[in-house]
Amino acid sequence: MKADQADLMQLDLGCHDRNMTASVPQALKLADRQQRNRVQRLADLARTLLREAETLASDKAFTEESNKLRTMNISEGIDFYDEVVRFETNLIKLALERTGRNQAAAARLLHIKPTTLNFKIKLYGIEY
Repeated sequence: MKADQADLMQLDLGCHDRNMTASVPQALKLADRQQRNRVQRLADLARTLLREAETLASDKAFTEESNKLRTMNISEGIDFYDEVVRFETNLIKLALERTGRNQAAAARLLHIKPTTLNFKIKLYGIEY
């Protein structure tokens, strides 16, 4: 931002010079650069907002799962394997959503081999 301010100061000084034609191309060049910077800043802001929305969505999913655990009646017993399947299924779905349904990228995110991920998707009947 300071570089842009310095350019503006130079531009203002150039306008007061006797040679006005030299400052006109500089003004156009400066305006083009500022426009490109504004568009880039908007694009960066949009990417940041999208990442934040994804983080909030995953935090909400985590909170919901935590609440389910708190309401379980452990004295009645819990089927460990059913809970593991439910956990893995939700984790795989979340990874697939985050990676745009790309199985290879989701496998990297989960630190498992793509063949293992594909096997679990078929085993659990995960639709995505």
